[in-house]
This record gives sequence, structure tokens and C-alpha cells, in this order.
Amino acid sequence: MSKPKAPEPVKLIASIFSQTQELITAVTKELSKKFGSIDFISEIFPFESTSYYEKEMGKGLIRRFFSFNKMVLPYRLSHIKLYTNKIEGNFSDHQGNRRLNIDPGYISLSHLILATGKGYAHRPYLRDGIYADLTLIYEDKSFHALDWTYPDYRSKDIIELMNTIRKKYVFQLKS
Repeated sequence: MSKPKAPEPVKLIASIFSQTQELITAVTKELSKKFGSIDFISEIFPFESTSYYEKEMGKGLIRRFFSFNKMVLPYRLSHIKLYTNKIEGNFSDHQGNRRLNIDPGYISLSHLILATGKGYAHRPYLRDGIYADLTLIYEDKSFHALDWTYPDYRSKDIIELMNTIRKKYVFQLKS
């Protein structure tokens, strides 16, 4: 019989994409008020792996990834996603269209999990309409994509970026 134990804290991350850097910066400030200081900010990436968001948010989307210094417990992910959904709504235009998208998730020693409101076979339900998406697994000293991993998260650049954030996480766990 296994003995339940408390989970290790995990490294909170977020991806934000929008048409403008100014909007990403404003939302980053909102997130840091709630989740604490940011300890990693990526370069700006063009968000070109899907046209899914163009109808609502327009073309020419850009994206940045962030991680937070303060670690969280994994079960908080559904609450975090609900909060980021609220921020997306607060920054919507007058017709109710989102002007940005926030994808929160976390890095643990063994995987990258993203939060989503869309259920699927590989996405276990958490609570309050939020699912956990197992996006990348860590083995052989790097993250690796799975059959269902989003195309952008399969890219060499984003996998390297997640490996960098994981190194910060490992250092924090040791400290």
C-alpha cells in the first residue's frame, strides 16, 4: 500500500500572447501582483502555430513566457486558470473579444502541465471546468513532446526555454 504524502511545490509559468507588447506588459504586472515576482521573461516570439485565435484577437500575435519566483502547490492550478480567465475578461474589448490569451501552467521535475478549459482524452479534470494538459515530459536531461503536444510547444526554442526554467526550479528546490 502506498502512503500518501504532500506534493512538492512546482514552478508556476505563464504564456501570454496578444497583438501588442504593451498589453503583455500590463498583464504581467497584474499577474505579479497576485503570484509574486517574475524570475524569468522570454524573448518575444511570433505566435504563428495556429490561426485559431485570429478571428477574435486578430493577426500578428506575439508571445512571451514567464515564470514566477514563488512556487505553488500543483492543486492550485485550477484556481490560477480561473484567475487568468478573469484577467482576460478584464482586458477584453468593448464587444467582449479577448485581446490577449494567458496560458498558466507549471513545471515539476518530471513534466510540464498547462491548464485548459477544454477536455480531451489526455486531459484529466481538475475542478470548476478546468483540465490539466500533460504537455511535455522530462527524461534524458530534456523535455520531450508527446503525441498530443501543441505544435509550438514541440519547437526546439520552446523546449530549450522550458529546460531553462526547469533549471531555475531545480536550483530553488535545492535552496
